[in-house]
Amino acid sequence: MQRIAMQRLKEWKVSTHRKPLIIRGVRQVGKTWLMTQFAREHFAGRFHYFNFDMDPALRELFRASRSPKVILEALAYRSERSIETGDLIIFDEAQAAPEAIHALKYFCEFRSDLFVLLAGSLLGLQLARPESYPVGKVDFLTLEPMTFTEFLLAQGETGLVDCLRNWSELEPLPNLLFEPLSTKLRHYQTVGGMPEAVSAWCERQDLKTAREIQHSIMEAYRQDVFSHADAVEVPKIQRIWQSLPRQLSRENNRFRYSEVEPRSNARKYGDALQWLIDARMVRCVHRITIPGIPLSAYEDPGSFKIYFVDIGLFARVCGIDPVVLQEEPALYREMKGAMAENLVLQSLSTQFEEPLFYWSNPKPQAEVDFVASLEGVVIPIEVKASTNVKSPSLKTFMEKYGANIPLRVRFSMRNLSLDDGLLNIPLFMADEAQRLIRLAIAT
Repeated sequence: MQRIAMQRLKEWKVSTHRKPLIIRGVRQVGKTWLMTQFAREHFAGRFHYFNFDMDPALRELFRASRSPKVILEALAYRSERSIETGDLIIFDEAQAAPEAIHALKYFCEFRSDLFVLLAGSLLGLQLARPESYPVGKVDFLTLEPMTFTEFLLAQGETGLVDCLRNWSELEPLPNLLFEPLSTKLRHYQTVGGMPEAVSAWCERQDLKTAREIQHSIMEAYRQDVFSHADAVEVPKIQRIWQSLPRQLSRENNRFRYSEVEPRSNARKYGDALQWLIDARMVRCVHRITIPGIPLSAYEDPGSFKIYFVDIGLFARVCGIDPVVLQEEPALYREMKGAMAENLVLQSLSTQFEEPLFYWSNPKPQAEVDFVASLEGVVIPIEVKASTNVKSPSLKTFMEKYGANIPLRVRFSMRNLSLDDGLLNIPLFMADEAQRLIRLAIAT
């Protein structure tokens, strides 16, 4: 596997402003592999790995003291290895030890000579609680499922990746590239970006095994709900999760509590939904009323959409057969659009510092799938799953705000082009979106 996040760890290692680094991400997204691979490559013989799940006694150590001196002495005694200046310390599965998260504050203040990584699958839940959040004393890295680019690299398709990364003209790609990339994108929609599923696909081109792995991951998520959510919230979380395919299959897929349970509302289900968001199992995209800067100033907190963390898990939870993804029958039309949106959001979430929003208008009825901001420029983004790219909503948006919008973006299965302020990006180039947008704005 090649993970783009490895570069972020290398930059953290040499930073003069380095702090302990918290790596967040959903279960089985590859956090442990990333940390240990980084340790082997850059701290050979000088790293120490501690797992709070494998060694529950470690939790008592952090409950008893937050002093780095006391903690390090105990860790060295336990591992029978001294911990020296310049060593890397890895704390894994830290969601089981909130005291360890808070202790990072003191590592930052008193032992900045050490390199400290901390990770856990449900850290978002702990960090949502003020008492365990070391404000200003830690750095963060969010590890997402593997991107389409990483999916290609895992298959040894370095030539295709080089072409995507180095394509510097806003002109169509030749069929020699377009066709294989389109095929591999369909594979990615089925397999997704969870590393174990990707590995099964790369080794044997085995969709059955990849789907079985996805099922196991979903079961692990289900067990997390039972293990870490309040008992009162567990059935509510399950109902929300089960409602997501219905929520996303509608043309207007704004989240509705009534789809979870008739006549229900945020008062009953809001905390359960927030649990899924904090656990990073789903992504939340809020509506904006006006595309102003900053976008968050115009957020409508009561209107939002919910997407899955990974496109492959989306397909698995919705029960979409791989054959459907490859052949795309007519009855698949509505869900196909939702999958394309999920795919684009999954990619763009790693490219923009500010969160993405969506925009809608009641009269005339219109909705733009995503709105992003890039260096003070508002970018409306429309997502189409095929070559049918009619977009009355984007037209309505431009009629209202076009004087202040230098560029609009459309993702589709049409080829790359820039025409009269409209940048069309093929779905398989979503990972290059920010770079292509910069090129288009500069043109």
